[in-house]
Amino acid sequence: MYSLAQWEKVGVRTVALNARPQPQPLSQRARGVFCLLVLLQLPLVAWAACDDPPARRVNWLRCDKQGADLQGADLREAILEQVNLSNAKLAGARLSGADLGGAMLSHADFSGAALAGARLVSANLDHAVFAGANLSGARLDRAVLTQANLSGADLSGARLYQANLGGANLSGANLSKAHLAQADLTNAQLPNANLSGAALSRAVLENAVLTGANLHGAKLDGANLLGVDFTGADLSEAALAEARIDNARFTDAKLDSAIWVGRKRCSPGSVGECR
Repeated sequence: MYSLAQWEKVGVRTVALNARPQPQPLSQRARGVFCLLVLLQLPLVAWAACDDPPARRVNWLRCDKQGADLQGADLREAILEQVNLSNAKLAGARLSGADLGGAMLSHADFSGAALAGARLVSANLDHAVFAGANLSGARLDRAVLTQANLSGADLSGARLYQANLGGANLSGANLSKAHLAQADLTNAQLPNANLSGAALSRAVLENAVLTGANLHGAKLDGANLLGVDFTGADLSEAALAEARIDNARFTDAKLDSAIWVGRKRCSPGSVGECR
């Protein structure tokens, strides 16, 4: 039997246990506050501000900048995806590292502009001017460059997989080690261009002009070379296995150690024809 003092102690303990606060479900208001606090911890979404002046890392996503005068502007690392810069003036502009994926750039003037490492995947560059521009390491996969002027441009190491360069002017351009697999260069002008070490596997160069071009070590296996003019070009150590060369001209072309269409290796000193 408990004494009165023991019963009182047990009663106090029971009351204390019953007095402990029990977890209650969050009210609707509390849940709303909780969600707000969570959202405040998330990174802020970068919204395009089309009225912002040109500046490094500016965000002009999907903005309409047709005909804008941006000559010499600093647009490095700018977000320019799907922007409309048709007929814009961007001569001498700095766009290194900028993202122009899917952008409308037809007839835009990028003469002498710096676009090293820029992303122009699937961009429309029809009739655009890149004379003397630096596009080294740029990504132009599936871009449309029909009738574009890339004369004297630096495209070394650039990626142009499945790009459309039909009728483009690439005279004197540097395309060394560029990736042009499955690209369309029909009727393109590439006299004196540097394509040493370039990958042109299964590319279409029908009726292109490559007179005096440097194609040393280039990969042209499976390419369409119908009617191409290779007069005076350097094709030494180039690979032409399974390429189509009907009506192609190799007058005075260097074919030293090149892999010919039938996988035969041309003899050292071969000029004009594979011996």
